[in-house]
Amino acid sequence: MTPATLELAFRAASVALLLVLAASLASDFRNVLAGRLAIALALGSAAHAASASIGAPTLVSAWHAPLIALSTGNVVVFWLFTRALFDDEFRLRRWHGLVWALVVAFSFASCLRIAPGGNVRISVIATNLISLGFIALAVTQTIASWSADLVERRRRVRVFIVAAAALYGGLNALLQMLVVGRDAGDVVNLINAGALACVVAAISWAMMRVDGADLFPVSVEIAPAIVPNPPAAAEEAADQKLIDALMRLMADERIYRQENISIGMLAGRLKIPEYRLRRLINQRLGHRNFNVFLNNHRIEEAKAALADPAQAEVPVITIAMDAGFQSLGPFNRAFKAVTGVTPTEYRRLKVKAA
Repeated sequence: MTPATLELAFRAASVALLLVLAASLASDFRNVLAGRLAIALALGSAAHAASASIGAPTLVSAWHAPLIALSTGNVVVFWLFTRALFDDEFRLRRWHGLVWALVVAFSFASCLRIAPGGNVRISVIATNLISLGFIALAVTQTIASWSADLVERRRRVRVFIVAAAALYGGLNALLQMLVVGRDAGDVVNLINAGALACVVAAISWAMMRVDGADLFPVSVEIAPAIVPNPPAAAEEAADQKLIDALMRLMADERIYRQENISIGMLAGRLKIPEYRLRRLINQRLGHRNFNVFLNNHRIEEAKAALADPAQAEVPVITIAMDAGFQSLGPFNRAFKAVTGVTPTEYRRLKVKAA
């Protein structure tokens, strides 16, 4: 079997697996933002598998250019997917779509106008620098958000998905810039196609190891996780003692007000390992995300302040900042997710009821 034939087989396998993955996700998680972005990511990756080549020719055919453009735009989808995957409160905004459209349009113009006009190096380098930029954003987002995930069985899978995709995408972009203007040869393209097939297979396998509802939660918070083996009486008593200490930190010291508080800092205050506190908040208190756990306490404080007639003239942003939020936007979104109304509406309703 020639390298070109084997490369085609790897491409076909990647496309087939990605389409099956997209169909499976569409069947179960099309109504979940992270699920929809995963579907879009799978379809964009299929476009990449069908069109990507190292050391691409200067002239790109009319049918090839849209696939390359969608493949390039997929780095924006990847970045948004990582945000939705690690932040259950993340919501798409119009400017996200605009950014995706601009990247796709630039890649399309590069294929049909910029590169054929004698600017191949500029076109390839600019396109791949854009890719590397969004991959860096995705990795940074993952590092910043990963520790807040309290569901242990999905934490490693999530970070593996992001790391594997980022590693392949980053190396592919660097290789494209290194060989720009030269023919990389069949062997290099075979290795690239084989690497992509392995990454797709590994991610698909990793996703099958966890329950889909854990990977793409339907709601921000659900009922506490079911513990297969109920804890022994001594262990349950120890856990309850820790929960009481944790609640004292929340109620008496209002530790949730501290800036940049992390689960590691909180575990240090309780003098227990981080993994134990993570399990305690998840399995005993029913929270899946540490930031949501903190925000629930912050929102309870804000609700009390907004309902207090003595604080009727205090600006909403002051109440939000006092409760531990860093800006008004996240506070408004978190508050409405919990209460169903904005802080201003909540205050108005409480005034009318008084």
